[in-house]
Amino acid sequence: MLNNRYVRIIILSRVLLQLGIWVRNFAILLYVTDLTNNDPQYVSLISVAEFAPIFIFGLIGGTFADRWRPKRTMVWCDLLSALSVFIVLISLMYGSWYSLLMGTLISAILSQFSQPSAMKLFKQHVPDEKLQGVMAMFQSLIAVFMVIGPMLGTVVYQQYGIEISLVITGVMFFGSAMVLMLLPQDAKASNIAPAHSFKQELIDGIRYLWANRVLRTLGIIFAAAGLGVGLIQPLALFIVIENLGQDKQFLQWLLMANGAAMFIGGGIVMGIAKKVKPQALLATGLLVSAFCTVGVGWSTSITLTFILQVLNGLFNPCVHIGIQTLIMRNTEAAFVGRVGGVITPIFMGLMVIGMSFSGYLKDAFSLLTVYVLSGLLLLVGVLLLVPLFQKSRHTVNKQESIAK
Repeated sequence: MLNNRYVRIIILSRVLLQLGIWVRNFAILLYVTDLTNNDPQYVSLISVAEFAPIFIFGLIGGTFADRWRPKRTMVWCDLLSALSVFIVLISLMYGSWYSLLMGTLISAILSQFSQPSAMKLFKQHVPDEKLQGVMAMFQSLIAVFMVIGPMLGTVVYQQYGIEISLVITGVMFFGSAMVLMLLPQDAKASNIAPAHSFKQELIDGIRYLWANRVLRTLGIIFAAAGLGVGLIQPLALFIVIENLGQDKQFLQWLLMANGAAMFIGGGIVMGIAKKVKPQALLATGLLVSAFCTVGVGWSTSITLTFILQVLNGLFNPCVHIGIQTLIMRNTEAAFVGRVGGVITPIFMGLMVIGMSFSGYLKDAFSLLTVYVLSGLLLLVGVLLLVPLFQKSRHTVNKQESIAK
């Protein structure tokens, strides 16, 4: 797969982006918790600032990604992200820590134009039979940074402070833009003015998704999973502090264990990608994730929590790879950006809603209650997958009948 020039360059770009993102995110998390004495509502606010734009701008970014040249879009998004980091750094030097949230917000908005463009290039230049392998490679990359990212972000912040952390982030974003310049020029045909208005193309994308049973089901599953993930996203810090009795820096070790397992899991899925149906991968991943989520919320044992984090990490790639493969296989190239722009905001929108209420639910009930609710929502996602298995079985039976 790395013999493909597009895959190779985009992967390298994502390496630099992940470096910058992890340094920034952990620096902001530790900086804000230092300022607010571990206030759960401020911790939730950081997550909202990071993910809310995905809900608001996902569909818009996906629609423009179908209209614009993908290479140019990605380069400009990374350049503007780098510029926003340095503007935030200047604001911070004048005493406004809230500007950190604004910088995260801007970067998340720009990613909604860049990410669909990368998927569009994969759809155009990667054979269908290799798509699941490429998605597995992407998931493995994320897993690698789940291992080294927290440690790197913590070390940089503790040794050099928030200002140097932001400088490193800006440099990484700029480096990603320079790497993307190595991509072949966009096809001239993509420069032709679209025949329809932006509004019409956006509506066409929504209609396309709703008319496709597989994509419609995935959208509903994403809603349930997004809400479940959002409820616990800001609370990992409190698993460490309250359940395990450790200081907040211990969070990096849990994330590293989870990330190492994700890396291994991604490698396993990459090896079996051609043998396992994507809906089977997705169902397995959601089921294991539901079990581990409830277990982590209940556990007060460091050993058990680590085991559950590793188990969850091993099967987590099944969710991402399965769902991305289903989307790519069931979407025409002309609609890739818009379909991603609808489905991803569904997940992120419900995730943001979950994050917005997680701190309040924890205070009103308990940490365990929130984690149990999250696990139940993931289990609902598994049940919603049943129609896709029935459709697959019907298709196989139909093909066998034709063969006879």
